[in-house]
Amino acid sequence: MASGVKVCDEVVNCFNNMKVRKACAKGEAMKRKKAIMLVLNKAKDLIVLDEERQILMGDVQQGLIKDPFEHFMGMFHKDHCCYAVYDANYETKESKKEELIFIHWSPEGATVKEKLIYASSKDAVTKKFQGVKHEWQVNGFEDLADIHSLASKLGSDVVSVEQRHI
Repeated sequence: MASGVKVCDEVVNCFNNMKVRKACAKGEAMKRKKAIMLVLNKAKDLIVLDEERQILMGDVQQGLIKDPFEHFMGMFHKDHCCYAVYDANYETKESKKEELIFIHWSPEGATVKEKLIYASSKDAVTKKFQGVKHEWQVNGFEDLADIHSLASKLGSDVVSVEQRHI
């Protein structure tokens, strides 16, 4: 079921910038996004970036955000749906990895109408996000609060996520 909601070009550009980990000047690397939140605009016809809820790599590298996953969890609202993209750093038994996770946040406190709009708009977003290896449907903080839940989405051989041993 498609909702007819479109994805803003800025959202796609932001995702593509998160996806590409190229060598760049230190100033540019500091502005790279670690996490973004996506919401419907007021007219409910366009998915846009929530500029106030994001994590910059520079904030993590400078120590302004000590635990990026903990900070990320605090960015979700208990009564409103959204989408999120999180750039997860993790280790397997063989190597260190960095992969993007697409999250569809649909908390129990959201209205049925809002849940339906977000559920029916999800395909519009995921079709624009080429290269997402992991999708995660989250319905409450209990699903999100445990780093082990994130690790299980990344694979069975994960030994640490965001420098936390599993």
